[in-house]
Amino acid sequence: MCMDDIMRRWPETIAVLIRHGMLCVGCPIAIYHTVTEACEEHGVDEDAFVGELLAAIPG
Repeated sequence: MCMDDIMRRWPETIAVLIRHGMLCVGCPIAIYHTVTEACEEHGVDEDAFVGELLAAIPG
């Protein structure tokens, strides 16, 4: 799933992205970047990041 899809489906995750310096909101690359690619590009630990994303999603 690309970053754009994640933000659109679960807008609560946007705060997690911003906290990690990932300014994916409005970025034209967000429609292509997977979580793995975004983490690699921004130097973010993927496992920790995914955990935070999951925690931000309601339900």
